[in-house]
Amino acid sequence: MTVSLHPSLPSLPSSLPGDPGALSRLLDGAGTDGPSVWPRSARPEAGGDVSVGGVSLTEAADRFGTPLYVLDEQEVRERCRTYRAAFPQADVVYAAKAFLCRAMAHWVREEGLGLDVCSAGELALAVTTGFPPEKIVLHGNAKSPEDLRTALRLGVGVIVVDSASEIARLAAITPADARQQVMVRVVPGIAAGGHAKVRTGTDDQKFGLSITDGSAQHAVARILDQRHLELVGLHCHIGSQIGSVKPYVTAVRRLVGLLARIREQHGVVLPRLNIGGGHAIAYRPGEPSLDVGVLADRVRTELADGCARAHLPLPLLMLEPGRAIAGPAGVAVYHVLAVKRTGEHTFVAVDGGMSDNPRPALYGVRYAPRLIGRHSSAPPRTVTVVGRHCEAGDVLADEVELPGDVRPGDLLAVPAAGAYHLSMASGYNLVGRPPVVAVSGGIARVLVRRESLDDMTRRDVGL
Repeated sequence: MTVSLHPSLPSLPSSLPGDPGALSRLLDGAGTDGPSVWPRSARPEAGGDVSVGGVSLTEAADRFGTPLYVLDEQEVRERCRTYRAAFPQADVVYAAKAFLCRAMAHWVREEGLGLDVCSAGELALAVTTGFPPEKIVLHGNAKSPEDLRTALRLGVGVIVVDSASEIARLAAITPADARQQVMVRVVPGIAAGGHAKVRTGTDDQKFGLSITDGSAQHAVARILDQRHLELVGLHCHIGSQIGSVKPYVTAVRRLVGLLARIREQHGVVLPRLNIGGGHAIAYRPGEPSLDVGVLADRVRTELADGCARAHLPLPLLMLEPGRAIAGPAGVAVYHVLAVKRTGEHTFVAVDGGMSDNPRPALYGVRYAPRLIGRHSSAPPRTVTVVGRHCEAGDVLADEVELPGDVRPGDLLAVPAAGAYHLSMASGYNLVGRPPVVAVSGGIARVLVRRESLDDMTRRDVGL
């Protein structure tokens, strides 16, 4: 479905003369400095509206209903290009767990990226959409037999081994005339990430094989003994929402050390090194994001120096950004259903919630919702934006400032909503998942339609 939606006024320039931060302040708040948390195409419009990709968010909400996810296609493509430019000699692989649909698979493929999937479902969607299977990496700490069989049947490029038991299981089902390329996911002993639940580089969590206790080295030896498996490199993913380059540099140093030990012990030089993703984005004005250019410079330098010291050839570098590509491209739009003042607290309830964005409940993530569709001169009030679900923890934005006259019927837009919202969504309270609408050049088209009650109840086959 494609619809042309035209904002009521021509778009403003990306920066105002003499003041490059003016647009950020108009969208994010009068005191904001630095980059906006909105897509780069976002523009303030007449009547308090905001357009993204040349499409009015107010008109999109009227036409497609709310809750609604708007995804800026050009923002996605430009972020893919930023990674390709920063890492021209590397394999950049989009982490599909952030958000995947058929259009997203097409966009990242057309921009020259590979794909990282975590299940037979994600893999099948990508391949049936036309994504080259040899450009796909399969992850997972507990891959099911179906995951592995599907990967082998479809010809996935690389399978990342995450446990010792997976080695024998994969070797047993690999066809006798085939040799599957694999990498070992290594735990380098690095604590990094925006929340304890997303720090995956230490020994006290479920992912990977430890360097410290020798599990990684043992897995390497076992794989090298399997004639149907070809070990092509090491992999690590140290966490998510990481805003500093330093942990990645440390990870490269430790993995190069392991590459050197593998050569000494087994006489094998592994040709690839995958440093994962987890690059931070700003969810609220003033928050830092990871500088991709600085990351590229520091990682390349450490890799070159480390390999020179160890007398190793440079391996092919791989990385797996997900949130940093999809997150800033998305905007969620909700209608306000109720405003309730209880004691010193004001709760603004919207028509979505933890069923379409569980991240605040899981990780305490904080967003910056904005009133759109009308101007307000009311002084700001500190409120908590909550969802419609039967959980006290159903909070979308805690202690944020909105105009003091916010009322039922208003529209709220939440930027930086493109990653880990719908990909983690549920059917709680049988509230259907929202649609995803792509915007570009003033045109809006539905990528994923709204989930209906019929969609949900068709699975209920018992009496």
